[in-house]
Parts: sequence; C-alpha cells; structure tokens
Amino acid sequence: MKILIVNTSDIQGGAARAAYRIHKGLRKIGVDSHLRVQIKMGNEPTVSGHSGKKTVLINKVRLLLDQIPVLLHRRHNKDVFAPAWLPDRTWLKILADNPDIIHLHWITKAFIQIESLARFNKPIVWTLHDMWAFTGGCHYDVGCGRFRIHCGACPILESSQEHDLSHRVLSRKYQALQNLNLTIVTPSRWLANCAKESALLGGFRVEVIPNGLDLSLYQPMNKDKARVLLGLPTDKQLILFGAMDATDNKRKGFGYLQTALQELAKKWSERAVAIVFGAFQPKKTPQMGLPIQYLGPIQSDEKLVALYSAADVFVAPSVQENLSNTVMESLACGTPCVAFDIGGMPDMIEHEKNGYLAKPYQSEELTKGIAWVLEDQARWQFISQRARAKVEQKFELSHIARRYLALYEELLSSNQTQKRATL
Repeated sequence: MKILIVNTSDIQGGAARAAYRIHKGLRKIGVDSHLRVQIKMGNEPTVSGHSGKKTVLINKVRLLLDQIPVLLHRRHNKDVFAPAWLPDRTWLKILADNPDIIHLHWITKAFIQIESLARFNKPIVWTLHDMWAFTGGCHYDVGCGRFRIHCGACPILESSQEHDLSHRVLSRKYQALQNLNLTIVTPSRWLANCAKESALLGGFRVEVIPNGLDLSLYQPMNKDKARVLLGLPTDKQLILFGAMDATDNKRKGFGYLQTALQELAKKWSERAVAIVFGAFQPKKTPQMGLPIQYLGPIQSDEKLVALYSAADVFVAPSVQENLSNTVMESLACGTPCVAFDIGGMPDMIEHEKNGYLAKPYQSEELTKGIAWVLEDQARWQFISQRARAKVEQKFELSHIARRYLALYEELLSSNQTQKRATL
C-alpha cells in the first residue's frame, strides 16, 4: 500500500506540522508513506518538493496572482481567503507518483487549483485543518455560517452580493468534488459537525481522527533546567502564549489575553511574567500589566518542549480553532492549558481536570482560569499529571497512524469491490 500525503509545506505552519507527523507515524508502523509539498524546507528524503530561493520567488508570484480576484474586492479584510483559481501542474506529479491513496491536507497558497481535484482517480482522504474545504474561500468563517447554504454576501470580502466571489468559488468546488471517491477526516468533533452541516460536504463520509504527537519527544522536562536553558526567570510563574503571527492574527485572541493579564496584574504583578512566542516584540509594546518577553518564531521541537516545560500555564484564547497543536504540545509536556470553550478545545482540555475552559470571549473568564491554574501548587501538580495522561490516552502518534491505516485499508477494500462489481 502506497500512501501519498499532500500538503503545501512540510514543516512551516500548524497543518504542515500535523501532516508531517502523520507521515512519520505511518512510516514508523511500516506504511509506505510519502509526502509531496509545494516548497520543501526540511531534509527528509521521503518528502518530495522543490526548494531554494527560485522556488520561493515563483511561489510568491503565484500566490499574488491567485489573490487577484480577492484584491478586486477593495473592501476585503485581512483574513486569509484562497480562491485557488490558478492552474497548477501538481496534479500531474501526484498521478505520476501512482499512490493507492491520495491523502490531502492543507492545499492552498496557489498549490492546487480547485479544478485539479476532479482529475484524481484514486480514493482520496482529505484531512481538514480549517474550514476552507467547504467554504467559498475563507479558512475560518468568523461565525457567519453561510457555508451551510451556499456562501455569498461574504463578510470576509465585505460583500453584500449573493453571487460574489465566495459563491463562485463554492460552485467551482461543487463541480470538482461531484464524482470523487472522497472521505473527509477532521481532527476535532467541532469541525466534523461543521463539515456535516455544510452545503458542500454534507453528503460525504466524515470521520474524526485527531492529530498525533510523538510522546517520546514531547514529554515533560525539569522546569528549572528548562528555564535556565532558555534564559527565563526561575523565581516567577510563567504564563505562556504562542502561535503563528501570534499578536497580529485576530483569530488567535491576543487582545483577549492582553485584557485578561491586565486584570490579573492587579494581584499578580510581582509573581508572574508573560512569555510570547511566534511574534517579535512590536515597536509599540502593548501594555499587559505584567512583564512580557517576546521570543519570536520557534521551529525547533526541542526548544518548544523546553518552553512548554518551563511554563506554568499555556493560554490559547483563540476565537475559532480546530485542534490546536500548541495546546496538545503543552499538555504533553505536563503544562495545563486555559482556553475558551470553543472549537476543538474541549477535545483536549477537560475543565478543571487538566486545564480550564473559559466562557467564550470573556477576558475575565481567562483571568479566572489562569488564576485557578496557578494559585494552588498541589492542585497544579495533579492537573499537570492529568494533562500528560490525556495526551497519552488520546493522541499518541502510533495510535493515530494505526487509525489512518485502518481507514486506508477499508477504502481500498471497498474500492476493489466496486471495481469488480462494474466489470
């Protein structure tokens, strides 16, 4: 059995990290898995894709061209919107790889044109890392819910037209997916429910298989040692926050965190320090109430393990989220998490057992949750152990890989039966 995993990148971004981990997990249990990407940034020989400055430049140009229909909506906001109209040759490479199963993940950034999906003549598994597969172009719908009917009048585009770009993109997706042998996988129950309710994917099979994590790598290390290694304070309680574009992406909720920490500082200003990764210190540093250190982007798994282990609590105040890699990684390192009770957060965080689920979009609830985690050391030890145990029970990588293998085997078996039946 040959599996081809397809993702825009091999290591950059949450979807890339999840796809790469699944690829490695499959190979670890003996599956012939290969990963095809748009830009190859790592050195793994089982990953195929172009690399180098020329490739990066070409793909930047392709992305700009792909965004032309979006730019024509002069009032569109800055949320990511992918029309995926630009023709590609990736589909030729995928078919030349001749896999038994094509396993799609995140395929935007001018990587694969929507119409190319109709060319795939093999069983397809599509693991969704956001909402793009069933929307008219947005990756998260900011709560509009129009994917349930047929998009149009898109708030991301600030459009009032029913047959706008989002409506046309969704119509193209409908044509491309009509006759595919397609199985949808979502890492969270929330995203599965969204897919089932969508006008586009409601008729397809939808399975929930979470992302997996190598727990021999992501495991707790000595807190003091981790802090010394990273040059972090050893006499304070550390409140950690991090994501790609951590302070600029409104969906990640940095504004809610800022308000929560300002309130927390009224009692904890001498006891706690905030740590942010995934962003550099802005020229105009926002007032957090607490001292704050910015660590910039971190790609190294080893450094991330040290950072999660150094922290006393990880805060993920996202307003929409599938299954957060950062929350899973933090729990694996024994660090309790505080998040809004939205999206895939309840799949990982058990309220007041391994973390705290705050009422959505209430900064005072985040403050309450952070304080609850930090204020009792004996309780912290208990929920820290529960954090690690949760990941061991639900998200261990080999277990997740075996679940995918079982799905592949079922799809190939049913596909062969269908072929014999048509002879």
